[in-house]
Amino acid sequence: MVTRDDQYRDDGLTEPHPSRLSPTHPQRVEIMRRHADAVASGVPVYADPKTGLSVFTATFLAARGWCCDSGCRHCPFTVG
Repeated sequence: MVTRDDQYRDDGLTEPHPSRLSPTHPQRVEIMRRHADAVASGVPVYADPKTGLSVFTATFLAARGWCCDSGCRHCPFTVG
């Protein structure tokens, strides 16, 4: 488990790790728009455009303070 004492990735609050959301993902632009809108609105999740499932924002995950090792798309912690 990664905790608050460990470092966030330098771009952890703005960019998903490429292993979690590929730069070439066909819906990347829409996903990142939804993420930005959720962060700006202060809500912890947004709906994935393909599945409709809730996805946590990087801001929410950082505030939680630890990595759950579940492969969250926007995990701000160092991805192993």
